[in-house]
Amino acid sequence: MSQPIKIAIIGDYNFTYNSHQATNLSIDHSSRFLDIEVNYYWIKITEAAAFKPQQWSQYDGVWISPGPYQSAFYLSGVLKTIKQLSIPTLITGEAYKIFVETLINSYQLNPNGEKLISDNLVEGNQFERVTIVPASKVFRHLYENHPAVELTSSRFSLYPQLIDALTEELIDIEAYNDFEDPEVISLKKHPFFVACGYCPQISSTREIPHPLIYTFFKGCTQLAEQNQ
Repeated sequence: MSQPIKIAIIGDYNFTYNSHQATNLSIDHSSRFLDIEVNYYWIKITEAAAFKPQQWSQYDGVWISPGPYQSAFYLSGVLKTIKQLSIPTLITGEAYKIFVETLINSYQLNPNGEKLISDNLVEGNQFERVTIVPASKVFRHLYENHPAVELTSSRFSLYPQLIDALTEELIDIEAYNDFEDPEVISLKKHPFFVACGYCPQISSTREIPHPLIYTFFKGCTQLAEQNQ
């Protein structure tokens, strides 16, 4: 395609965070692999929260970056808006929990005020290894030739009653981790809306771009071509 695709990266960018630098680098890896041009723009969460729905139409994709976040409340508002749109969306890192909590609140899945999702199970400011166990045909294909071990600074456990409520009508589980918790989920009835607790950008390299990331960009490219 002749025109570059435009990606909004929602997050409070800090060049000292490895995951933020890795996000930028992984975009370069995938753009080279797909032979496309990608223009990306880091947008602060408070600024994104003030967007009107039509402002999102200028982007071909939205990437919710890993945290930390200055305001989980504003990020939840952003997620409520973009999940209603058809724009391809990728969530990586701590925003996985905020997205799940947004679904809980939006669809009133916790009338008794119970604790349905754990706190972060990764201790301290560090990365730990997590093994991805694909549960869907798509993810089995993605990880067919890619190492299953990923790095994450966030890991959460969803309680069984929450998983049952979510999978009934709202989400599909794309992959579990080696602790048997859902690690990657996607919105039903959406072209591409994927949330993962780990950070695929960390393991992406120029020689081996991460398949989840370049698949996300493929979806963004298809949207851009439709809108031309």
